[in-house]
Amino acid sequence: MRLRRCSVAVLLPLLFAGAHVAASDWPQFLGPSRDGTCDGADLAATFPPGGLKILWQRDVGQGFSGPAVADGKLILFHRVSDKETVECLDAKTGNRVWLSDYPTRYQDDFGFDEGPRATPTIAGGKIYTSGAEGMVNCWDFATGENIWRVDTKTQFTAAKGFFGMACSPLVEGNAVILNIGGGQGAGIVALEKSIGKLLWKATDEEAGYASPVAATFDGKRYVLVFNREGLVALEPATGAVSFNFHWRSRSHASVNAATPIVIGDEIFVSASYGTGAAMLKFKPAGPEKIWSGDNILSNHYATSVYHAGFLYGFDGRQEMGPKLRCVDVKDGTIKWSQDDFGAGTLMIAGDRLLVLSEKGELVVAPATPDGFQPTARAQILPFEVRAYPALADGLYYGRSKDKLVCVDLRKK
Repeated sequence: MRLRRCSVAVLLPLLFAGAHVAASDWPQFLGPSRDGTCDGADLAATFPPGGLKILWQRDVGQGFSGPAVADGKLILFHRVSDKETVECLDAKTGNRVWLSDYPTRYQDDFGFDEGPRATPTIAGGKIYTSGAEGMVNCWDFATGENIWRVDTKTQFTAAKGFFGMACSPLVEGNAVILNIGGGQGAGIVALEKSIGKLLWKATDEEAGYASPVAATFDGKRYVLVFNREGLVALEPATGAVSFNFHWRSRSHASVNAATPIVIGDEIFVSASYGTGAAMLKFKPAGPEKIWSGDNILSNHYATSVYHAGFLYGFDGRQEMGPKLRCVDVKDGTIKWSQDDFGAGTLMIAGDRLLVLSEKGELVVAPATPDGFQPTARAQILPFEVRAYPALADGLYYGRSKDKLVCVDLRKK
């Protein structure tokens, strides 16, 4: 996967490497290129003296699903009462355009949030959602009409896992690809994107909590899935498995949750629970390990981001106070470590980091190995933020356990 990057002096230019999407869209989990990077708008280098302008905000139901934005509309996926609800909002005003829903009876075994976990995917005039019970839906983007529905729990005996099902759908070619952990060879499935019929199924492994990505190596397209057992590379058209790379904790009470990051012909994988991080060189028969270790950048649930030769991410378990770090991709050398930051999520905006802490604080800092030096901070949400944010047309959308906000980051 070749990433195109650019920068503009002291402003916050943003970076989109994805194809076939508008530069101002954030249409899926981790953005247009599914790697937490974006471009397409000039953002202010610092926040106004009076604080960030909140354009709109609204109460939301349960869930960890992040917002998706395309063509001036925002898709919110949350649980309201006993229904998993898909709402289309005007991205600039927050006004509702349409609402669709279906019943759910999901109950979390640990008493946590009982809403959907997976971020919607907007592609080709349709929206694809995957609920906490494994109900996969295709909706019309313009009207909210349900086009098809597949109950993966019933059809493929997909397992609930520790915290429900959480795979954000990947649309690749004609397929919607999901890491569901189903039985009888349905660990990973591909559904035909127009009608929802099964195209192929592969592997017998449990799902874990990472979402799949697609990348091109040596001119050939692959889908990379980080399931509970490790990294799997498949052909997206057929589901033929190229390799399985074992990478998981020896503890039963563990998950792989961070999405793999593709950097040229290399792949970064990371997990907590004593598993650790590894930089792998892609080879069709199985990757070659370049470096690895559990004291470098072990991601719990938040995926790291890459910029200009360095990885930025959280090292350590969320409940134990992770460290925000910068790591050299060549050899895993830690360039700096911010030990008191806590948990959160990251994106790269041009040459800067946008970090949303679990406590609802938005922090901007240069993406540099020379140190963590924030240039702006603002409290934009109440505590308990787990959902990934979105950035489109210079507007930043963040979601806490009960609030969705839109803040203006545009250069004045």
